[in-house]
Amino acid sequence: MRNIPFSPPDITELEIQEVCEALRSGWITTGPRTKQLEKELAEYCHAAKLVCLNSATAAEEMNLRVLGIGEGDEVLVPAYTYTATAAAAIHVGATVKFIDSQKDSLEMDYDQMERAITERTKAVIPVDLGGIPCDYDRIYQAVEGKKALFCPKGDVQEALGRVAVVADCAHGLGASRHGVPTGALADFTSFSFHAVKNFTTAEGGASAWRTLPGLDDEELYHRYQLLSLHGQSKDALAKTKLGAWEYDIVGPWYKCNMTDLMAAIGLKQLERYPGLLERRHQLIQRYDEALHPLGIRTLPHFTPDYTSSGHLYLTWTPGIGEKERNEIILRMAERGVACNVHYKPLPMMTAYKAMGFDIADYPNAYHHYENLITLPLHTRLSDEDAAYVTEQFTDIVKEYLR
Repeated sequence: MRNIPFSPPDITELEIQEVCEALRSGWITTGPRTKQLEKELAEYCHAAKLVCLNSATAAEEMNLRVLGIGEGDEVLVPAYTYTATAAAAIHVGATVKFIDSQKDSLEMDYDQMERAITERTKAVIPVDLGGIPCDYDRIYQAVEGKKALFCPKGDVQEALGRVAVVADCAHGLGASRHGVPTGALADFTSFSFHAVKNFTTAEGGASAWRTLPGLDDEELYHRYQLLSLHGQSKDALAKTKLGAWEYDIVGPWYKCNMTDLMAAIGLKQLERYPGLLERRHQLIQRYDEALHPLGIRTLPHFTPDYTSSGHLYLTWTPGIGEKERNEIILRMAERGVACNVHYKPLPMMTAYKAMGFDIADYPNAYHHYENLITLPLHTRLSDEDAAYVTEQFTDIVKEYLR
């Protein structure tokens, strides 16, 4: 029996050596490696600018704060997502309005999303779940169509003149739609570099944005620096210049910067990233070839419209419910294969039920969840490991197929 973990980090001697060099350099907090990673990631994503932070949750929150979103504002969020998507909006004091999934897709029901836009709506947060970019053309059509309702607050909202598209791209670094990479698709984007992600800095994340007419990208970058480092007018690197010790505190803000130790991992991950994405593509093809003949539905990762980052391999077995799904996951674990579920819709969670949300109002989200099983998909899987996963899954699932 093999032991197949769900999503271990893919770390090599390249990353280890770079971290050691960072340690030896004497510079371990935000410094030259973080700045270099920001530059290289911005170029990779075709973003105007990018700021590295300590998590994707912080990145999304900083995006909303730069937009001036707060109390009295509404933010539209998919019901089918991880808590960070909604929590960041709650952190800034906004009201979350959940949108159900489409019947045949994990993406938001864009018609419902468009109807939900009111004069209080300031942002919509599409989620590129599994690494598949959302239909941003349809999203922009919706927010442009409701421009007459938009009541801007502050210069960034004035520059947009409509509801902001703030992508949760925690899964999607390296994906693209119609040739445009994530990071350049939405107005603002948050990325995750958590340990289980395709690209990792152990923890970490980033905010990226497109150039907005009438706004200066360098000035926006400075706002992120202020918000993420206590409102301090100079970061530690800037204060190392001769005679440059003095700084100001322009606001009592937050502490969510990335360190050079984290950035050291990221710099080498980025060098390896094209190969990591290609390996995921190969594994997805192997899984598809084994499972599609059984009638098992999976996320379509590669189509003429988009290329996925291949972050998650989601499966739906026809004819089963929650009970059978959970049995299959347990039986896979007994055979040494760790599986998961992405995700349990937020209206089913205690915190969100306490806010008054009811899963009965999001039937499509529940339907996607009830028989979903996520198989391990990571670049430490060998071909033999992948074959073992599909062999065990096929053997077990055949008993449940009707």
